[in-house]
Amino acid sequence: MDKKIARLRRAKSTRAHIRELGVPRLSVLRTGQHLYAQVFSADGAKVLASASTVQAEVKTGLKNGKNTEAAAKVGRAIAEKAKAAGIEKVAFDRSGYRYHGRIKALAEAAREGGLQF
Repeated sequence: MDKKIARLRRAKSTRAHIRELGVPRLSVLRTGQHLYAQVFSADGAKVLASASTVQAEVKTGLKNGKNTEAAAKVGRAIAEKAKAAGIEKVAFDRSGYRYHGRIKALAEAAREGGLQF
């Protein structure tokens, strides 16, 4: 089983559990160069907030978009945007990635920004 298929299998089971909870979902996508975060509505039909290292307001002051410093900045940005949209509580969807490094930095920064997981 290759790496991507295994990650997507893990993500599928997590997302099934999150659907049962019925709360907005904070989803993370990690690429080699960038990091993306989106808050989806409880039914998954609409994106309520998004932030990434590609956006100009997040990119400023960063050396690159692929380190934990960048991930923390994305976490703070997504927390601000979610709170502006009226969202306080979310379910964290790590998309099958292990909870360490950039994923952990994003989650901790979002918690410090006021989101509850």
